[in-house]
Amino acid sequence: MIIGYTAGVYDLFHIGHLNLLKNAKGLCDKLIVGVTVDELVTYKGKHAMIPFEDRIEIVRSIQYVDAAVPQYNMDKLEMCKKLGASILFVGDDWYGSEKWQAYEKEFQAAGIKIVYFPYTKGISSTQITKALEAVRE
Repeated sequence: MIIGYTAGVYDLFHIGHLNLLKNAKGLCDKLIVGVTVDELVTYKGKHAMIPFEDRIEIVRSIQYVDAAVPQYNMDKLEMCKKLGASILFVGDDWYGSEKWQAYEKEFQAAGIKIVYFPYTKGISSTQITKALEAVRE
């Protein structure tokens, strides 16, 4: 059985999130999704508009998701090992960066493949948040 893992905040769930989860599920038998807890979102200098409990329930309810788990830290390698995942799915905005080139070596050494998916053009939670803020002004 091939277990895949991906993680994110999933605030203001949109079609880009759905595309990533759908594509990921097509490449594994079991898809486990980490949902960032509110404390970690704040640590990253952001604030989720939707509370963690609601975000994880939304993700858990997506037909492509076999399990949703809290993401308490940014260590995706540790989580993949803990869950027995052999594939990590991420957005391609990280591809080729120095940080992710180092990660690729660590993941490869652990026998875990990283699959990059293209971001859905023209949509992001940040853009939605900015549009909402502009409307509310």
